[in-house]
Amino acid sequence: MAILFRFFAGVIIFISFIGLFGLISFVATQRTKEVAIRKVLGASTFELVKMLNGSFLLMVFLANLVAWPLAYLLVSKWLSGFAYRVELGMWPFALAFFISMLITLITVSIRSYQAAVANTIDALKHK
Repeated sequence: MAILFRFFAGVIIFISFIGLFGLISFVATQRTKEVAIRKVLGASTFELVKMLNGSFLLMVFLANLVAWPLAYLLVSKWLSGFAYRVELGMWPFALAFFISMLITLITVSIRSYQAAVANTIDALKHK
């Protein structure tokens, strides 16, 4: 059962990774002109990537803040039903926060970098 749980947890993480990549692709496509104009006006690639990353990292941070109390309540209630009591520490939540922020940073940075280094003339001419 543990192997099955790990497998499906991995599948869920992969699906969320693909969804996040699709969302940042959509946002980057919507903001192509803005990125191109900022690039023409002298913005560096790092500044453009940071601009696109900021909102996504904030959303994931807020999602973690909402999820932590709910997860703590549900897991502590579930654990109280067992004969042997286990204390629920802060480490699983901190690890989940770190991993989710890292995955978001990597995913969004890859797509943001692709949008930032795209040809500005094509972006301004065709859109």
